[in-house]
Amino acid sequence: MDRRPLRLIVNPSAGGGRAAKLLPQVESALRARGLAFRVDRTHSLPHANELAQAALAAGETAVAMGGDGLIGAVAGELRGSDSALGVIPGGRGNDFARKLGIGPDVERACDVLANGSERVVDVADVGGRTYLGIASAGFDSDVNAIANASKLPLGELVYLYAVLRALRGWRSAHWEVVVDGQAHGFDGYSVAVANSGVFGGGMYLVPDAALDDGLLDVVLTGAAPKRRFLANLPRVFKGTHVKEPTLTFLRGREIAFHADRPFTAFADGDPIAELPATVTVAPGTLRVLAP
Repeated sequence: MDRRPLRLIVNPSAGGGRAAKLLPQVESALRARGLAFRVDRTHSLPHANELAQAALAAGETAVAMGGDGLIGAVAGELRGSDSALGVIPGGRGNDFARKLGIGPDVERACDVLANGSERVVDVADVGGRTYLGIASAGFDSDVNAIANASKLPLGELVYLYAVLRALRGWRSAHWEVVVDGQAHGFDGYSVAVANSGVFGGGMYLVPDAALDDGLLDVVLTGAAPKRRFLANLPRVFKGTHVKEPTLTFLRGREIAFHADRPFTAFADGDPIAELPATVTVAPGTLRVLAP
């Protein structure tokens, strides 16, 4: 494997300060493995973009340590290059690390940086912005807004808390979705366009989604009583929800969607676009370090 020096791009506030607390352990683990590295702290996605560009220019391996939003921002700068993305889970969800097989353990992540192999994966694009996980809007917009605003020390449980809060005031929306030119209309909760298939701190919305198939997975969540919606929620963490009749699963390379009222689409935990939005896949454009 190419042993370029590492540039750790760290969001110290990620995960309610989790990344900052774990950073000394990560630094010690990297030294123990004989890896050369430097640390840059960032507090905004535009700054993270700049640091990733600087790592590319310096011939360093950019390593994102923070939440999925930070990882997606760094990935956006590395896509199309010959430099691989390194990932150290430091956020609340850590869903991309989970999909790669790294999980939430920073020691394992450091092992991957030292001994892992390069893997080529797809990325998704909406309005010129890159994401790795799932872009969704509707009910999920409300959930993400509540989760991001929460200061409660709930860790991954913040998403469950946000779901319960959002569900109280939710009312169904009408959606129009076009998948590779084929139109679909429905009333319901949300539209999700998945690259990795995982979001919300381990919710396997599309359990069999592949990072390297050149396709996006689309999930339409139709109208259902709130009690039924809530009862189905725990099954999403196990990926056993897929036979729920209110869910429609589609696949395509270009997905356009909008609703009968305004929504902000969120991806990797951060706002990424206002509806209407169009998502496309960029197959095999990102190198990542994986187990």
